[in-house]
This record gives sequence, C-alpha cells and structure tokens, in this order.
Amino acid sequence: MDHQIHEYGDARYHIQSSVMDPFNMYLSISTPFLELSPELSKNTLEMVKGICPTVVEIIEPPREGYQLTLKLNLSRFPKSKAAVGMITEISSVQAVILISQLKDLLRNADLHEGSRGTCRPIKLIYHPRDPFFVIKGLEVITTIFPMRFKEETDVIIAKSFFQELMDAANLGVCTKAPRCVWSPIPPPELRGESIEDLSTNVGFVSLEITSRHLEGQKLDRAVWNLLNFHAFVNYHVKSTRSFIQRRMRTRLESLVQVLVTCTRFNRRKTALGLLQGISICMLQRLHDVEIEADQQIKTKKAKSNELG
Repeated sequence: MDHQIHEYGDARYHIQSSVMDPFNMYLSISTPFLELSPELSKNTLEMVKGICPTVVEIIEPPREGYQLTLKLNLSRFPKSKAAVGMITEISSVQAVILISQLKDLLRNADLHEGSRGTCRPIKLIYHPRDPFFVIKGLEVITTIFPMRFKEETDVIIAKSFFQELMDAANLGVCTKAPRCVWSPIPPPELRGESIEDLSTNVGFVSLEITSRHLEGQKLDRAVWNLLNFHAFVNYHVKSTRSFIQRRMRTRLESLVQVLVTCTRFNRRKTALGLLQGISICMLQRLHDVEIEADQQIKTKKAKSNELG
C-alpha cells in the first residue's frame, strides 16, 4: 500500500506498507513550519516520542519531502477496544507538532525593548475553518482571531461578548489578562493576507501577550488558551443562547399561567353574574306572585262582604 492524504492546514500524510513486511507500517507527515527552521525541534520530537512509545518509532532520516516519518509496529497493537484509543492518539501527531511549534515560538520570542521589529503574520490552523495568526512584535506577541458564525443570533451574542471584554479591560477589571481588542474590520497587521481568511461576519479579536504571560507554567496555559480560543467563544455563545431561550421559555410559561388564571377568574365572574341575575329574576317573580295572591285574597273578601 502506498497512499497520500491531504488535510486542512496544508498538512500531508504518506502511508506505506508492504507484503514483505506485514507487521510494520510507515507514516510520514509534512506540516507547515511556524519558523524558518528546516526541521523539527528536539522538544517536538520528544513530544512525538511520548505518543504510544511501545508502538511508534521515529525513523531517521524521514522520507524525502516530509519532516517526520513514524514506524508503526502493528504486531503490538492490542486486540481489544484499546486499539481504537491508540489509533486516535497516533492520529493526533499533527496537532502535537503544532502545539510544540507554538510553544517553541512563544518560548523563544524576544519580547524586550530594542529587539527586532514586527515580523510577518504566522498562520496556524488547529481546528478546520478556524485559522488564527501570530505576530511577533517589539514587546508583545499579537494573536489575531478571525471570528465567524452561521446563525445571526450567534453573531449578535458574539459581538456583545467581545464588546464586554473590551469594556472590562478598559475598566481595569482584568489587569493581569492579555489586552483584548475587537474590530469589525481586519487589523493593519493582516494586510496582504488572503480574502478567504479575512472574510468574517463577527470581526477580528486581537490578544496581546507579554513576557509575564509566558513565565514558567503559564506558557503551557497560554498555548492551550490560544489553540482553544475559538472553542471557548463557541461554548460561551451557545451557553448564552441556551440561557436566553430558557429565560424566554420560563417567561412565556409564566405569562401563559397568568392568562389562564385571568380566564378562569373571568369565567367564574361571568358564572357568578349569571347566578346573581337568575336569583334576582326569581326573587322578582316570587314578589309578583305574592302581590297577585294578596290581590286575590282581597277580591274574595270584598265579594264575601257584598253577599253578607
């Protein structure tokens, strides 16, 4: 078997196996570099080695045209359902490489006054259709996220959310967090990028990262937050929409209950009025009957007196 696969983010895979060697499969990976380095860093290779070390082995040198070649020992794959988890872990190699490269990029950034000027934007694709850009500047690293949503309701909620983030930053509520800037138009740093990447319906969110955001264990947290920023915003938007829908449903149920109560009250009032009307008519009739009876008695007495 000799097969090539292309994935989002310009990632390429080459899978090769042979009848002469049925227990081994070779997986070669090519992914865009975030830096100008011609090969993967030692940190990246160490992270890749940590993926299923009993099954995966790094081959040196890699296949021509690829940055990494892995040898998969198929005889060591478990026969149970654990094999699915192992395959899933191996399939995350490209994400592991991207995470490691981003970590190296942030770790090696020279964020001190007097360093070189702003560099060109570096495009990263961690989730399909959700690229973002990293720009190394003099004292900050700027990450720019083009934001897109399908539903018009989600667009409105997302814009309100980003406006609140900017207002919170201006009020000094989040002094330790990276500075957040939202703009409905592409920032100047992305001038020259493709129209596809700059076409959004929500705008662009920029986060300014300084050296204090990358100290010690904060580096891993910063990498995780950047790679999952789109997922965080999507979660917030969906949660907000669900909350609004629940509140509207609750208010609607309360309004319906009020209407039902009013309807029942009006029915009771109508029935009571009807009963009162019937009672008045009956009393009036009884009164008329009594008057007629009195008149008859008086007439009889008058006739008796005349006869006597």
